[in-house]
Amino acid sequence: MTLCVFLNILDNFFMVEKLLQHIDSIVPITEDEGDIIRELVKEKEIPRKKFLHQAGEVASNSAFVVEGCLRSYTIDRDGFEHILQFAPENWWISDMHSLVKNNPSELNIDALLDTKVLVMSRSCQISIFDRIPKLERYFRILTENALAASNQRTINYLSLPAKLRYENFCDMYPTLIHAIPQKSIASYIGITPEFLSKLRAERVK
Repeated sequence: MTLCVFLNILDNFFMVEKLLQHIDSIVPITEDEGDIIRELVKEKEIPRKKFLHQAGEVASNSAFVVEGCLRSYTIDRDGFEHILQFAPENWWISDMHSLVKNNPSELNIDALLDTKVLVMSRSCQISIFDRIPKLERYFRILTENALAASNQRTINYLSLPAKLRYENFCDMYPTLIHAIPQKSIASYIGITPEFLSKLRAERVK
């Protein structure tokens, strides 16, 4: 075995271990259950600006981010991007409507940074629910948290001034403040990049 192959195997091992640790922090799992999960997830690297999924396709996978950052967004008729979600390390991301309903997606999911993910197909997810029923609870908790966060973001967007929306972003995504393009943050909280620069300067002071 060459050194390159060995290092690739080692990297894949640590990627899956990170997912298992995340699952175990919410729903404790056994070593045998961990082996089942290892069988059903696939490693994938997504270079910066490349897509995990594009609008018009039917979403077939959910992705767990091991390293880097993905985002989901739509593009309106005037060509403006509207970001719905960021997925930094230890976050899952997919177009749930397309994944569950098997309909063409309206979302794009791409990489803001060079990103490593573990992907799980819908069929593998259903298989895991049959083989490890407790994982339905794991994904239910994640879905409930995501729905609550999405509802709160909508309320904040409608009722809070830009400064508080930015502070909320910093609280939710502390690792992304200086890691991703400023225009992406501005799009997410609904302001211009120029106004975001002003808010960032005030926060530093």
